[in-house]
Amino acid sequence: MLPTENRLRRREDFATAVRRGRRAGRPLLVVHLRSGSTDPHVPGESVPPPRAGFVVSKAVGGAVVRNTVKRRLRHLMRDRVAQLPPGSLVVVRALPGAGDASHAQLARDLDAALERLLGGGAR
Repeated sequence: MLPTENRLRRREDFATAVRRGRRAGRPLLVVHLRSGSTDPHVPGESVPPPRAGFVVSKAVGGAVVRNTVKRRLRHLMRDRVAQLPPGSLVVVRALPGAGDASHAQLARDLDAALERLLGGGAR
C-alpha cells in the first residue's frame, strides 16, 4: 500500500497536478506530474514528500474492476515514489483499457510515462 504521507487526497492538489503539470499519455493510462514548488533553500521551510493520486472512472469498468485497477496502481506507485522529486504531485488517470490489462502491462505503461516526465522527454 502507498504510505499515508505519499497519498494525494485534496481536490485542489488533483486540480493543480492536472492543470499545471506536465502530461505523458500511454495506451492504458495518462500521468500528470507537477514538480515540487517549494524552494529547499528557504530557511524554515521543509520539503514535503512526493504525493500520488489516482483517477479511475466508470469507463474502466464496474466497481470491482475499478478498485482492482486502483489497488494495482497504488502498489506500482509505492515502488516508484522514491524516484519522484520532493514536493511533486502525480495524478495517474486510468484509461478504459486498464480494466482488462495485466499488472505487468500497467507497470510497463507507468514506467514509460514516468520516464518520459522525469527524463525531460518531449510531450
